[in-house]
Amino acid sequence: MSKHDVRCLWEAGAQLGEGPLWVAEQHRLYFVDLKNQTLHAIEVDSGARRSWAMPDFICWLIARRDGDGFMAGLRDGIARVWLEPELRIEYLHRPFAEGSGLRMNDAKVDSTGRLWAGSMHNTDYAQAVGKLFRLETDHTLHVADEGYHICNGPTFSLDGATMYHTDSFEGRTYAYPLAADGTLGEPRVWRQFGEGEGSPDGMTVDSEGCVWIAQWGGGRVCRYAASGELLDTIPVPVRNPASCTFGGADLKTLFITTASEDNTPEQLAAHPLTGAVFAVRVDVPGLPAARFG
Repeated sequence: MSKHDVRCLWEAGAQLGEGPLWVAEQHRLYFVDLKNQTLHAIEVDSGARRSWAMPDFICWLIARRDGDGFMAGLRDGIARVWLEPELRIEYLHRPFAEGSGLRMNDAKVDSTGRLWAGSMHNTDYAQAVGKLFRLETDHTLHVADEGYHICNGPTFSLDGATMYHTDSFEGRTYAYPLAADGTLGEPRVWRQFGEGEGSPDGMTVDSEGCVWIAQWGGGRVCRYAASGELLDTIPVPVRNPASCTFGGADLKTLFITTASEDNTPEQLAAHPLTGAVFAVRVDVPGLPAARFG
Protein backbone atom coordinates (compact mmCIF):
# COMPACT_ATOMS: atom_id res chain seq x y z
CA MET A 1 0.00 0.00 0.00
CA SER A 2 1.26 3.47 -0.87
CA LYS A 3 2.00 5.91 1.94
CA HIS A 4 0.84 8.71 -0.35
CA ASP A 5 -2.71 10.07 -0.36
CA VAL A 6 -3.36 10.99 -3.99
CA ARG A 7 -6.48 13.12 -4.39
CA CYS A 8 -8.31 14.20 -7.50
CA LEU A 9 -8.16 17.98 -7.90
CA TRP A 10 -10.16 18.28 -11.13
CA GLU A 11 -11.90 15.64 -13.23
CA ALA A 12 -10.87 17.50 -16.35
CA GLY A 13 -11.21 14.56 -18.75
CA ALA A 14 -8.12 15.73 -20.60
CA GLN A 15 -7.21 13.94 -23.79
CA LEU A 16 -3.58 14.90 -23.21
CA GLY A 17 -3.08 16.75 -19.94
CA GLU A 18 0.38 18.31 -19.93
CA GLY A 19 2.47 21.29 -18.87
CA PRO A 20 1.43 21.88 -15.24
CA LEU A 21 2.61 25.30 -14.04
CA TRP A 22 2.22 26.72 -10.53
CA VAL A 23 2.05 30.54 -10.34
CA ALA A 24 2.38 31.37 -6.67
CA GLU A 25 1.18 34.98 -6.69
CA GLN A 26 -2.08 33.88 -8.34
CA HIS A 27 -2.44 30.70 -6.23
CA ARG A 28 -3.16 29.08 -9.58
CA LEU A 29 -2.22 25.84 -11.24
CA TYR A 30 -2.23 26.08 -15.03
CA PHE A 31 -2.20 23.03 -17.28
CA VAL A 32 -2.98 22.25 -20.91
CA ASP A 33 -5.18 19.74 -22.67
CA LEU A 34 -2.86 19.69 -25.64
CA LYS A 35 -4.95 18.08 -28.37
CA ASN A 36 -8.25 19.49 -27.16
CA GLN A 37 -6.67 22.93 -27.70
CA THR A 38 -7.55 24.15 -24.22
CA LEU A 39 -5.66 25.88 -21.43
CA HIS A 40 -7.04 25.40 -17.91
CA ALA A 41 -6.36 27.07 -14.58
CA ILE A 42 -7.55 26.31 -11.05
CA GLU A 43 -7.16 28.48 -7.96
CA VAL A 44 -6.24 25.77 -5.52
CA ASP A 45 -7.46 27.56 -2.37
CA SER A 46 -10.89 28.56 -3.67
CA GLY A 47 -11.39 25.91 -6.33
CA ALA A 48 -12.28 28.56 -8.91
CA ARG A 49 -11.65 27.40 -12.47
CA ARG A 50 -10.92 29.10 -15.78
CA SER A 51 -10.48 27.70 -19.27
CA TRP A 52 -9.35 29.27 -22.52
CA ALA A 53 -10.03 27.81 -25.95
CA MET A 54 -6.89 28.10 -28.05
CA PRO A 55 -6.72 28.33 -31.87
CA ASP A 56 -4.57 25.19 -32.14
CA PHE A 57 -2.71 22.68 -29.98
CA ILE A 58 -1.44 24.26 -26.76
CA CYS A 59 1.62 22.32 -25.63
CA TRP A 60 2.92 24.29 -22.65
CA LEU A 61 2.70 27.58 -20.78
CA ILE A 62 5.64 29.28 -19.03
CA ALA A 63 5.58 32.40 -16.87
CA ARG A 64 7.76 35.39 -17.69
CA ARG A 65 10.02 37.10 -15.17
CA ASP A 66 8.62 40.51 -16.12
CA GLY A 67 5.06 39.32 -15.45
CA ASP A 68 3.96 40.53 -18.87
CA GLY A 69 1.90 37.55 -20.03
CA PHE A 70 3.34 34.10 -20.69
CA MET A 71 5.41 32.14 -23.17
CA ALA A 72 3.53 29.31 -24.88
CA GLY A 73 4.18 26.44 -27.21
CA LEU A 74 1.55 26.03 -29.89
CA ARG A 75 1.43 23.30 -32.52
CA ASP A 76 3.60 25.19 -34.98
CA GLY A 77 5.84 27.34 -32.81
CA ILE A 78 6.60 29.54 -29.84
CA ALA A 79 4.49 32.56 -28.95
CA ARG A 80 3.86 35.19 -26.34
CA VAL A 81 0.40 34.84 -24.83
CA TRP A 82 -1.71 37.18 -22.73
CA LEU A 83 -4.77 35.64 -21.07
CA GLU A 84 -6.43 38.61 -19.40
CA PRO A 85 -8.39 40.75 -19.95
CA GLU A 86 -8.72 38.76 -23.17
CA LEU A 87 -6.69 36.15 -25.03
CA ARG A 88 -3.96 37.59 -27.25
CA ILE A 89 -1.24 35.64 -29.10
CA GLU A 90 1.91 36.93 -30.82
CA TYR A 91 4.16 34.38 -32.49
CA LEU A 92 7.93 34.68 -32.04
CA HIS A 93 9.03 31.64 -34.06
CA ARG A 94 7.44 29.11 -36.41
CA PRO A 95 10.33 26.66 -37.00
CA PHE A 96 8.51 23.90 -38.91
CA ALA A 97 8.03 23.70 -42.66
CA GLU A 98 4.41 23.69 -43.76
CA GLY A 99 3.09 20.15 -44.10
CA SER A 100 5.97 18.64 -42.11
CA GLY A 101 3.66 17.05 -39.54
CA LEU A 102 5.88 18.35 -36.73
CA ARG A 103 4.70 20.04 -33.56
CA MET A 104 6.02 21.39 -30.28
CA ASN A 105 5.80 19.10 -27.26
CA ASP A 106 7.34 19.94 -23.87
CA ALA A 107 9.40 22.78 -22.42
CA LYS A 108 11.08 24.19 -19.31
CA VAL A 109 13.22 27.18 -18.36
CA ASP A 110 16.69 26.90 -16.83
CA SER A 111 18.03 29.00 -13.94
CA THR A 112 19.38 31.67 -16.29
CA GLY A 113 15.96 32.28 -17.87
CA ARG A 114 16.56 30.44 -21.15
CA LEU A 115 13.70 28.34 -22.50
CA TRP A 116 14.27 24.77 -23.74
CA ALA A 117 11.54 23.25 -25.91
CA GLY A 118 11.28 19.93 -27.73
CA SER A 119 9.44 18.93 -30.88
CA MET A 120 8.20 15.70 -32.46
CA HIS A 121 6.19 14.27 -35.32
CA ASN A 122 2.53 14.57 -34.41
CA THR A 123 1.44 11.10 -35.56
CA ASP A 124 4.43 8.94 -36.54
CA TYR A 125 6.47 8.58 -33.36
CA ALA A 126 8.93 6.21 -35.04
CA GLN A 127 10.36 9.14 -36.99
CA ALA A 128 13.37 10.57 -35.16
CA VAL A 129 12.74 14.08 -36.48
CA GLY A 130 12.28 15.88 -33.17
CA LYS A 131 14.57 18.73 -32.21
CA LEU A 132 15.48 20.38 -28.93
CA PHE A 133 15.35 24.16 -29.24
CA ARG A 134 16.92 26.78 -27.00
CA LEU A 135 15.22 30.18 -26.88
CA GLU A 136 17.51 32.86 -25.50
CA THR A 137 16.17 35.73 -23.42
CA ASP A 138 16.61 38.03 -26.43
CA HIS A 139 14.16 35.72 -28.30
CA THR A 140 16.77 34.24 -30.65
CA LEU A 141 16.11 30.55 -31.33
CA HIS A 142 18.77 27.84 -31.70
CA VAL A 143 18.68 24.10 -32.37
CA ALA A 144 20.50 22.56 -29.39
CA ASP A 145 20.11 18.91 -30.38
CA GLU A 146 18.12 16.73 -32.76
CA GLY A 147 17.25 13.15 -33.66
CA TYR A 148 14.50 12.67 -31.07
CA HIS A 149 11.28 10.70 -31.45
CA ILE A 150 9.26 12.17 -28.55
CA CYS A 151 10.95 15.01 -26.64
CA ASN A 152 9.89 15.28 -22.99
CA GLY A 153 11.15 17.22 -20.00
CA PRO A 154 13.59 18.78 -19.69
CA THR A 155 14.57 19.56 -16.11
CA PHE A 156 17.79 20.71 -14.50
CA SER A 157 20.12 19.85 -11.62
CA LEU A 158 20.29 22.26 -8.68
CA ASP A 159 23.65 23.66 -9.80
CA GLY A 160 22.41 24.15 -13.36
CA ALA A 161 25.28 22.08 -14.76
CA THR A 162 23.15 19.13 -15.90
CA MET A 163 20.07 19.00 -18.07
CA TYR A 164 17.89 15.89 -17.96
CA HIS A 165 15.96 15.26 -21.16
CA THR A 166 13.86 12.32 -22.32
CA ASP A 167 13.00 10.50 -25.50
CA SER A 168 9.80 8.81 -24.41
CA PHE A 169 9.64 6.60 -27.49
CA GLU A 170 12.95 5.02 -26.49
CA GLY A 171 12.03 4.90 -22.79
CA ARG A 172 15.27 6.70 -22.09
CA THR A 173 16.30 9.77 -20.10
CA TYR A 174 19.60 11.46 -20.89
CA ALA A 175 21.85 13.70 -18.81
CA TYR A 176 23.62 16.49 -20.69
CA PRO A 177 26.46 18.63 -19.36
CA LEU A 178 25.14 22.19 -19.61
CA ALA A 179 27.62 25.06 -19.88
CA ALA A 180 26.93 28.56 -18.60
CA ASP A 181 26.49 29.84 -22.16
CA GLY A 182 23.83 27.22 -22.94
CA THR A 183 26.08 24.84 -24.85
CA LEU A 184 25.27 21.15 -24.36
CA GLY A 185 27.97 18.57 -23.91
CA GLU A 186 27.85 14.92 -24.96
CA PRO A 187 24.80 13.21 -23.42
CA ARG A 188 24.92 10.02 -21.41
CA VAL A 189 22.04 7.64 -20.75
CA TRP A 190 20.96 8.58 -17.23
CA ARG A 191 18.26 5.91 -16.99
CA GLN A 192 16.80 3.32 -19.34
CA PHE A 193 13.26 2.40 -18.30
CA GLY A 194 12.35 -1.25 -18.47
CA GLU A 195 9.28 -3.34 -19.20
CA GLY A 196 6.44 -2.56 -16.81
CA GLU A 197 7.82 0.75 -15.57
CA GLY A 198 6.02 2.86 -18.14
CA SER A 199 7.64 5.37 -20.46
CA PRO A 200 9.28 8.47 -18.92
CA ASP A 201 7.30 11.62 -19.64
CA GLY A 202 7.17 15.03 -17.94
CA MET A 203 9.51 15.64 -15.02
CA THR A 204 10.69 18.06 -12.37
CA VAL A 205 13.41 18.37 -9.70
CA ASP A 206 12.91 18.86 -5.97
CA SER A 207 14.94 20.90 -3.49
CA GLU A 208 17.24 17.95 -2.77
CA GLY A 209 18.10 17.57 -6.45
CA CYS A 210 16.03 14.43 -6.94
CA VAL A 211 14.18 13.92 -10.21
CA TRP A 212 10.44 13.20 -10.30
CA ILE A 213 9.16 11.56 -13.49
CA ALA A 214 5.60 10.81 -14.65
CA GLN A 215 5.59 7.35 -16.21
CA TRP A 216 3.17 6.98 -19.12
CA GLY A 217 1.58 3.54 -19.18
CA GLY A 218 3.02 2.79 -15.75
CA GLY A 219 0.34 4.41 -13.61
CA ARG A 220 2.87 6.08 -11.36
CA VAL A 221 5.14 9.02 -10.66
CA CYS A 222 8.57 8.15 -9.29
CA ARG A 223 11.34 9.96 -7.45
CA TYR A 224 14.94 9.21 -8.41
CA ALA A 225 18.27 10.20 -6.93
CA ALA A 226 20.64 12.16 -9.15
CA SER A 227 22.38 8.81 -9.71
CA GLY A 228 19.19 7.36 -11.24
CA GLU A 229 18.38 5.17 -8.21
CA LEU A 230 14.65 4.74 -7.55
CA LEU A 231 13.75 6.31 -4.19
CA ASP A 232 9.96 6.52 -4.06
CA THR A 233 6.88 5.56 -6.07
CA ILE A 234 3.48 7.26 -6.09
CA PRO A 235 0.78 5.11 -7.71
CA VAL A 236 -1.77 7.17 -9.65
CA PRO A 237 -5.24 5.70 -10.43
CA VAL A 238 -4.85 6.07 -14.21
CA ARG A 239 -2.62 4.42 -16.83
CA ASN A 240 -1.05 7.54 -18.26
CA PRO A 241 0.37 10.14 -15.89
CA ALA A 242 1.87 12.71 -18.25
CA SER A 243 3.62 15.40 -16.23
CA CYS A 244 4.16 16.80 -12.76
CA THR A 245 5.18 19.96 -10.94
CA PHE A 246 5.43 21.29 -7.40
CA GLY A 247 3.20 23.98 -5.97
CA GLY A 248 1.20 25.17 -2.98
CA ALA A 249 2.35 27.63 -0.34
CA ASP A 250 5.16 25.35 0.87
CA LEU A 251 5.91 23.71 -2.50
CA LYS A 252 5.17 20.32 -0.94
CA THR A 253 2.20 19.56 -3.18
CA LEU A 254 3.00 17.57 -6.30
CA PHE A 255 0.46 18.20 -9.06
CA ILE A 256 0.09 15.46 -11.68
CA THR A 257 -1.59 15.76 -15.09
CA THR A 258 -2.89 12.70 -16.94
CA ALA A 259 -4.14 11.67 -20.37
CA SER A 260 -7.09 9.69 -21.72
CA GLU A 261 -5.51 9.01 -25.11
CA ASP A 262 -3.78 5.67 -25.68
CA ASN A 263 -6.42 3.84 -23.62
CA THR A 264 -8.88 1.18 -24.74
CA PRO A 265 -12.57 1.53 -23.78
CA GLU A 266 -12.00 -1.22 -21.23
CA GLN A 267 -9.04 0.63 -19.71
CA LEU A 268 -11.03 3.85 -19.52
CA ALA A 269 -13.86 2.02 -17.77
CA ALA A 270 -11.39 0.53 -15.29
CA HIS A 271 -9.83 3.97 -14.59
CA PRO A 272 -12.73 6.44 -14.39
CA LEU A 273 -10.49 9.34 -13.28
CA THR A 274 -8.42 9.16 -16.46
CA GLY A 275 -7.65 12.67 -17.72
CA ALA A 276 -7.95 14.21 -14.24
CA VAL A 277 -5.44 16.38 -12.40
CA PHE A 278 -4.22 14.98 -9.10
CA ALA A 279 -2.48 16.44 -6.05
CA VAL A 280 -0.37 14.62 -3.48
CA ARG A 281 1.54 15.89 -0.46
CA VAL A 282 5.22 14.95 -0.27
CA ASP A 283 7.91 15.35 2.37
CA VAL A 284 10.55 17.21 0.37
CA PRO A 285 9.52 20.53 -1.20
CA GLY A 286 10.08 21.34 -4.82
CA LEU A 287 11.44 24.54 -6.31
CA PRO A 288 9.59 27.50 -7.82
CA ALA A 289 9.35 27.06 -11.60
CA ALA A 290 12.02 29.12 -13.35
CA ARG A 291 10.63 31.98 -15.43
CA PHE A 292 11.63 33.11 -18.88
CA GLY A 293 13.60 36.27 -19.34
